[in-house]
Amino acid sequence: MEEAFHRWIAASGSIRSNVLMGIGLASALLLTIHVLLHKREVGTAIGWIGLAWLAPLSGSALYLLFGINRVTRRARQLAVPPSAPAQTEPPQAPTIAPAFRALDHAVRHITRLPLVAGNAVRLLRNGDEAYPAMLDAIGRAQRSVALSSYIFRNDRTGAAFFDALVAAKARGAEVRVLIDGIGGGYFRHPIYRRLRGAGVPAALFMHSALPWRMPFLNLRTHTKLLIVDGATAFTGGINIADENRVGWHPPNPVRDTHFRIEGPVVRQLAGAFARSWMFAAGEDLHGDRWQPAPASDSTALAGGTAALAGGTMARVVTSGPDADIEKIEHVVLHALNGAQRSIRLVTPYFLPSEVLTIALLLAATRGVGVDVIIPRASNHRFVDWATRAHVGPLLDHGVRIWLNDPPFEHSKMLVVDETWCFVGSANWDMRSFRLNFELNLELYDPALATELGRSMQAKMTTRLECAELTGRSLPVRLRDASVRLLLPYL
Repeated sequence: MEEAFHRWIAASGSIRSNVLMGIGLASALLLTIHVLLHKREVGTAIGWIGLAWLAPLSGSALYLLFGINRVTRRARQLAVPPSAPAQTEPPQAPTIAPAFRALDHAVRHITRLPLVAGNAVRLLRNGDEAYPAMLDAIGRAQRSVALSSYIFRNDRTGAAFFDALVAAKARGAEVRVLIDGIGGGYFRHPIYRRLRGAGVPAALFMHSALPWRMPFLNLRTHTKLLIVDGATAFTGGINIADENRVGWHPPNPVRDTHFRIEGPVVRQLAGAFARSWMFAAGEDLHGDRWQPAPASDSTALAGGTAALAGGTMARVVTSGPDADIEKIEHVVLHALNGAQRSIRLVTPYFLPSEVLTIALLLAATRGVGVDVIIPRASNHRFVDWATRAHVGPLLDHGVRIWLNDPPFEHSKMLVVDETWCFVGSANWDMRSFRLNFELNLELYDPALATELGRSMQAKMTTRLECAELTGRSLPVRLRDASVRLLLPYL
């Protein structure tokens, strides 16, 4: 009897093993088919396929969580996709300097948006300058307030914005607030709950703990955008948190840069917010409350006197893992490849893809001055380690990398040939260029470029030298190189 029982146990174990093996083989085969059909990058495809066959069950589970882009499929289900086609050329295009005509043509093709003249752009440093201007604009709102932020803390600064948004709604203005599902507080989302409790329409972007509904841990909206009455906008790198009030001397201050914008390009910014809100909340924002018609579209676009706020030509560039995938990266590549004299950029995280790395070093080798400003120490230690393992080839080819002393600098700015500026929310890493939903603003303005250049020059005091990288101990170099393997997710 006992012997029969043991034989039954052994047979059951064998059957269970065979069943698991069959499920594993089927999972690995299905995963391989999906990867072959949907993954463009050879290295990524090989990695997923290898993981599937080495660990079929756990590898398949990881692929279901992190490897499948569910965003595009969901976008197709909405009435307004995240990247709706737009007018390809204005009735009369603004005049572009000959050196930048190829870049303008490329970016117009990438974004399907025209470059528009007549915009006024004001630089705002840190929350000390940005928050009062933003709160004043919300306080004057009569028709609408649209706010999108990756981080929106429930602190003194967050409370001030909460009060202003509630007051705007009480005055009769339509208010919509979009907060990232992770940056807004992971699982608690206190400011989101307060807004909803006060009757302010708010939505969490890409927030679901259910992996079959949305890739909760992977894809985020990193956009920082405020639009008031469809006429005044603020965008850049600043989140909503006390840490950005450098003058308050918070425990971990964050320096940053934001921009106040007026003029025809605000309509493009409003359209970008409307698509994100439609994606997250399913509501179509339309009408004069959100995008009031300018006095004269043709005059404004041609650089005439009506409906103009300033002398800056501008265009919005959005990017995300949907129809907008890699658009910001492609714009940056065109700008780097066309640079003739100088490239200056400041970024909190510098982990460019191989193609961007090559574009930077090629620019340096053809005689373009290339200056990259990064924090001496960011707020993510792993990123700093990976950066040290990543930048050697750039230093070898003459790219100058500068270490910005604390407080931590979170600005994201690129200036090419003292004329073309590219500012917004995107960091110089694969997460921003390929995974996050980002919004940048392309600006043709020599005066603004000079102002940004002076700001960058002040940070260029300590240069990262090759000797500092080669002098690291073997354990440190191994640590940094190992962390670099996580580059797509850092």
